[in-house]
Amino acid sequence: MKIKRAELLTSCSHPSQFPKTGLPEVAFLGRSNVGKSSLLNALVQRKKLAHTSSTPGKTRLIHFFHVEAGSDELLLVDLPGYGWAKVSRKEREGWQKLIEGYLEGRPELRAAMLLQDLRRDFTEDETLLLEWLAERDVPSLVAITKTDKLKPMRRKARLAELKKSLDVPTAAIIPTSSQTRDGIDQLWKQIHEMIHAN
Repeated sequence: MKIKRAELLTSCSHPSQFPKTGLPEVAFLGRSNVGKSSLLNALVQRKKLAHTSSTPGKTRLIHFFHVEAGSDELLLVDLPGYGWAKVSRKEREGWQKLIEGYLEGRPELRAAMLLQDLRRDFTEDETLLLEWLAERDVPSLVAITKTDKLKPMRRKARLAELKKSLDVPTAAIIPTSSQTRDGIDQLWKQIHEMIHAN
């Protein structure tokens, strides 16, 4: 995939700040420290477009990235990580309102990509999130991250376990690694299909 443009368009703390571009959007969701920023950087072939951190909860705003990839022009939207980020309950509730406000009321949203660390089990958080998206007719796919962290045989077994445990319809479950670039082309193929559906 040839990336012609990849730049931060804006970062928002409130729905009133969301950009009005009319371009299709793909949202990235996942537990804190699941590797969203790393995968975004791998997708757009930039090392530091999305800021990475080993500290859970680093992303506290919604970041909109303007991307031209092949024949597609779209926004990739990085949502705050959920789960065990060390923040106050009040701040966590604020994030939830911001995230749900985006996912529920954004006509430009074409798909949501849920990221899941290969080494972690799906929890009720992921299952409920995918069900929530399905109820609102937001197409979703699952990107399994950090596949390079396990040896091939264990990786294969783990992928099978995760696929079996997820009893929620999604467009696809794609194993990825931002380090080796495994799955990146497949993700772009899925993104292309999802933003051109209907």
